[in-house]
Amino acid sequence: MTHYNIVALMPMKAESQRVKNKNFKLLASKPLFHWVYDKLNNIEEIEKIIINTDAPEEKILTNLKDTSKLIIRKRKNHLIGHEISMNKILMDDIMNVKSAIYLMTHSTNPLISEKTLSEAINKFKTIICENEYDSLFSVTKTQERFYRSDASPINHDPNNLIQTQDLEQWYAENSNLYLFTENSFKANNARIGKNPFLFETSKRETIDIDTEDDWSIADRIMSLNEKH
Repeated sequence: MTHYNIVALMPMKAESQRVKNKNFKLLASKPLFHWVYDKLNNIEEIEKIIINTDAPEEKILTNLKDTSKLIIRKRKNHLIGHEISMNKILMDDIMNVKSAIYLMTHSTNPLISEKTLSEAINKFKTIICENEYDSLFSVTKTQERFYRSDASPINHDPNNLIQTQDLEQWYAENSNLYLFTENSFKANNARIGKNPFLFETSKRETIDIDTEDDWSIADRIMSLNEKH
């Protein structure tokens, strides 16, 4: 079995629940999944791009410009379904395509940039060499006032208001990208290891297409980008 240095994992469903056929639907000028695939393909360090999918192979390959790095893995029947944990799908890829480093991202984050992907890879290589952390995942920093459903405050005192920039910094997992090794994955059976590094990404890049409203926002941004 071939061993690679860096492999990108971009699992993809044939059908989606809320935006019909979204991975193959045209976003601005090209299918949604092409936006992320093309960026991964442009990064020289990434040797292979694995698409684990239950979609027909011809649907993946249609109008895809460069497939020299692409490996399509037909999703196993017991891993098909909206209720299946993504970690189980990733484990199947890891066991069948060996690499020193895995980068996992989603086809539904079209605004993620090549620069961010490359910076994350470089950061991970550094922290792995220094044995500081075992994995990395992207987060969005926020300093806002949060409440529970009963309106009780979580992270502030309503009777003693301070500026939001002085509130404690919180970090939300935004699912843009994950970097890990086979060992760190097996330690937790998860893409986030026991000692992860929080890699901050911009709010603009974290737009995740899950609803029709998300689609409309992303389509507008991508269409404007293409005009400039």
